[in-house]
Amino acid sequence: MGEQEEPDDRLVSLSKDGSLAAFNSLVERYQSPVFNLCYRLLGNREAAEDAAQETFLSAFRAIARFAGEGNVRAWLLRIAANQSKDELRRRKRKDVAGSLDQIFDTMEAPVEVPDHSPGAEELVERIEFSAALQDALMGLPFEQRQAVLLIDYYDFSYEDVAKMTGASLGTVKSRVFRGRDRLRQIVTRRPELLGAIQRHNR
Repeated sequence: MGEQEEPDDRLVSLSKDGSLAAFNSLVERYQSPVFNLCYRLLGNREAAEDAAQETFLSAFRAIARFAGEGNVRAWLLRIAANQSKDELRRRKRKDVAGSLDQIFDTMEAPVEVPDHSPGAEELVERIEFSAALQDALMGLPFEQRQAVLLIDYYDFSYEDVAKMTGASLGTVKSRVFRGRDRLRQIVTRRPELLGAIQRHNR
């Protein structure tokens, strides 16, 4: 069995022992979900790529301390969520792209890895839904977007998100409630978003 086929815990163990190949296997295995979360949070491909790169650099530096709580995917997504927030701060501080409107002005569809090979019509609907969801999400403040994504899209618990973000449980619940409500308002006001989402959910 090659390293790419090894279970996560074996790759983590090998990585702790200094195997760069094992860690690279983890990167290859999880680069898509990590990038997708960064993109969902930042709405800009270049920023998402930078945040994803920093995520794996941070993970490499911290792998020796990884005790196996939860799973590797959840651990990496926690790092990615925080790196995305840091990346947003860095870009605002450096004023790389000007205002937030300019940063998020040009949005590209995130890389999606389908579980099976869909037909052309289904693939188009997925792309439409992905773009519609991203467009709606970018109408939320970062903290609300982060909380809604982590809980509704990535299935973290409220408690997990509170620990990840350093916010109180009540604050996280408030962000999710307000974020969901704002998403509904955004989608309702924009028929093209509502149509793409309805087609996806048929």
